[in-house]
Amino acid sequence: MKLYGYFRSSAAYRVRIALNWKGLEATREYVHLAKGEQRDPAYLKLNPQGLVPALVGDEGEVVLQSMAILEYLEERHPEPPLLPADAAGRARVRALGQAIACDIHPLNNLRVLKYLTGELGLGEAERGRWYRHWVHEGFAALERMLADDSRTGRYCHGDAVTLADLCLVPQVFNARRFETDLTAYPMLTRIDEALNSLPAFAAAAPGRQADAA
Repeated sequence: MKLYGYFRSSAAYRVRIALNWKGLEATREYVHLAKGEQRDPAYLKLNPQGLVPALVGDEGEVVLQSMAILEYLEERHPEPPLLPADAAGRARVRALGQAIACDIHPLNNLRVLKYLTGELGLGEAERGRWYRHWVHEGFAALERMLADDSRTGRYCHGDAVTLADLCLVPQVFNARRFETDLTAYPMLTRIDEALNSLPAFAAAAPGRQADAA
């Protein structure tokens, strides 16, 4: 397999964790988002959206979108599982993951932040307020979803790592990078701390990647 990604991409971070957790090897191809390499014609041929990650499977199939890649890896390599055995549990894990990947992350994506400061002419302070506003909106709801549900355990769903955890850790990392006050989210920060003690998560951290610069 070959993974196209960028060290600070939350979406690529999710996939790195999954590969580590499942003990899978993938050649890394680095797409420097800050330098605009995602718009190179060769990469756009692979991924017309010009986003990361993109995964090329063992048989040459191209899988786009991080959540689809996680599901692909789960189906191709089901052990250790990232989804619970029961339908209700799987639905809950997917809902938690999508609350981050579909509702929080897209509003704070690099291309959105660049549009705010470029086309709309916002300053860095205003951009930071935009970022933190949407993180707080999403994290407040996510905190309640976890704190008010007895199925929450050491991690987002019980005591086994799931797809939801793979989404949480990168989003908390980015929230801290943008100096977001997380004191109102004790459940999120507790789970994040527990997850980051696991080698598969620690090895996937942005600062541990070869393209970190």
